[in-house]
Amino acid sequence: MTGKVPDFENFFCTAIDPVLGTGFKIPENTPETMAPEVSIASSQAVDWHCTHTWRRSARNTLWCLAGCSIGDFGTIAYFQFSGIPWPTLAIMILAIINGLLTSIALETVILFRGGMDLRGAFHTAVGMSMVSMLAMEIAMNTVDWTLTGGAVLNVWVVPLMLAAGFVTPWPYNYWRLKKWGKACH
Repeated sequence: MTGKVPDFENFFCTAIDPVLGTGFKIPENTPETMAPEVSIASSQAVDWHCTHTWRRSARNTLWCLAGCSIGDFGTIAYFQFSGIPWPTLAIMILAIINGLLTSIALETVILFRGGMDLRGAFHTAVGMSMVSMLAMEIAMNTVDWTLTGGAVLNVWVVPLMLAAGFVTPWPYNYWRLKKWGKACH
């Protein structure tokens, strides 16, 4: 049994970039640009016992968590302290979007300061793993909603949100790094 491994990073880059006007061209659907077919059995053949890869993927996940948390917590805090009567789901969706945007912005700055040109840094940041960032954001907001009943930040829920946001995408980031050699930092 075979299946295609989706290329979420390329999809996101090609879907968002034309809107932002940075000049990225959507590739033609040719055998060279399509995702390779990979058997399910071979996609599971990853060594899950590599300490070096676990450490590196943890570092990558922490950087992503820092970027996502800035936008997420900032949005929730704004609505919490301003008293604007928005529905919880709307606040959570806006928090997720802002978390993704601040994560991309932080990644762009880190790569730019590391010597990459601004355009290349932005493309790399947008091409990061959307699966990882979305899983992180959804986990953080699910914990908040489950434990507080709404979009509420307090001293005891923030560490639990951060823990869930870290643990949820970490195995995926390990797998991505080990299997494909792809890391965002």
